[in-house]
Amino acid sequence: MARVFRGQGRNKVDAKGRVSVPAPFRRVLEACDPEWKDGLQPNLVVHYGTSRKKFLEVYTMEAAAEVDAKISALTRGSKERRMMEAYFNAQSHPATVDDNGRLLLPQNIRDMIGLEGEALFVASHDTFHIWNPETYDQEVAPQTEAMLDELPDDVDPLTLLEGGGL
Repeated sequence: MARVFRGQGRNKVDAKGRVSVPAPFRRVLEACDPEWKDGLQPNLVVHYGTSRKKFLEVYTMEAAAEVDAKISALTRGSKERRMMEAYFNAQSHPATVDDNGRLLLPQNIRDMIGLEGEALFVASHDTFHIWNPETYDQEVAPQTEAMLDELPDDVDPLTLLEGGGL
């Protein structure tokens, strides 16, 4: 079973804030939830962060546990640990995918990114992002194109994985 997210999907957000999670994303959520069993719905963590963040980042239970372990490794009571606890733990929403494959996003969280009508799901390795599609099209898509435009035409972007950078 795949443990990374791949692809994108657009789905409608209903008046109650329910949005269908793309089926391939649900399979990854299931595979990365140690408590998931056939017939149960996978758990996940929606990180909404601060007003600087223009998308919601959805963590599998394994990915959230990895972040939690890194926070726990910081010195208890330290400024850094308190900051990371406030940033990650206090600004996250535990959730599940319902029997119909939908995620319920409370109004206050939807308001943070201006999400209404439609949501864009974008894979990001072991997390995925939920965007207002207009924000993504205005901000992220052009940045990605600009980065690719900096590469010579005969260069495969995958060479960036070899430490070549831009």
